[in-house]
Amino acid sequence: MVRPEFKRGLPGIIATGLVILTTTMWTFWGVAEMYYEGWWGPWSVRLAYLIPGAACLVLTLVVLTWPRFGGWSLIVVGGVFTTWWWTMTVRRAGLTLGGLLSMFPVSGMLVATGVLFLTEARHRQRLRATGRTPPEKWLRRNLRYVLAIGVPLLVAIATSIYHLPILLTRQDDGDRGARLIEGNGVTLVWAPEGPGWNWKQRWGGYPSWNHIAFYGVGPVGPGEKPGYEGRDATADDMQTTGLCRYLSEDGLTLRPEPQNIWRMPTTGEIVRSLVRHGENTGCTWSGETGRAACETSPDKETPLWAANWSPIYYWSADEYDERGAYYVSYNGAVSHQPKTWGNPRHGYRCVREP
Repeated sequence: MVRPEFKRGLPGIIATGLVILTTTMWTFWGVAEMYYEGWWGPWSVRLAYLIPGAACLVLTLVVLTWPRFGGWSLIVVGGVFTTWWWTMTVRRAGLTLGGLLSMFPVSGMLVATGVLFLTEARHRQRLRATGRTPPEKWLRRNLRYVLAIGVPLLVAIATSIYHLPILLTRQDDGDRGARLIEGNGVTLVWAPEGPGWNWKQRWGGYPSWNHIAFYGVGPVGPGEKPGYEGRDATADDMQTTGLCRYLSEDGLTLRPEPQNIWRMPTTGEIVRSLVRHGENTGCTWSGETGRAACETSPDKETPLWAANWSPIYYWSADEYDERGAYYVSYNGAVSHQPKTWGNPRHGYRCVREP
């Protein structure tokens, strides 16, 4: 039969497990994302990915020490974060049951955990009222703190052990000129550093698929296109008025008239051109989203990628649907985003036939 004392303490045990789980998941996400998409610039860029996990750890230590204050803090922080994240997700891609269930453990769980810690605060108050003394052994007395710090730390170490050998052996020959990449049924020249590869917006990110496709719409250039507000570009637009069509033969300047020398690569061409250590990785695209089938794992290496630049995805010329377009990650993953999407990680690179 379950003792009443254990039943009263059970919410605190569950709450402790949940808050440690949440911190561990955010730690895993932050460390993995730091290695995946943040490993290109100064440490200030990389360490930014660790902020969510660190914030959760601080909240965990606070709530374990002061469960009432910490419980209300979790409810407020979790509620605000959940509202912000779910609203952003709905605006971008809609909210499905699967998406809701996948997001709850790292957002809504904070609110539920906060409620449980308020119950734990009342339990501890009762124990103090009865004169109950804490365990004499240090480990038993501080086990919650040991687990709160130790579990996320072990996950961070394990994640680093997996990723660091790949990153420390990443090859970059420093050549940012036009590159001929051939093999796996594809032979293409990829644009040099310049408007065909590294055209950034004023705010520092790379253009959306729409901006690239509508470049040649009058007035030619990166500015606003009267009459095209709220409209998404099509694959035909990318072929006729896309930025790549205006590149000079050497790929270094943009002309006021179409040159029709360069173009955006297809999804299959990007996938088939993925490299590692100077060799083609033998990847092929099935036509579906997900990881491409590869003979060896590709990486963010020259001649296709610039290891010290922020893009880890390249837009392709292909549409996913009326509102979305495909992109390819350096590791061979194919997915899609809204055509309006643009940020420092979604780059592009024009190609031409040799």
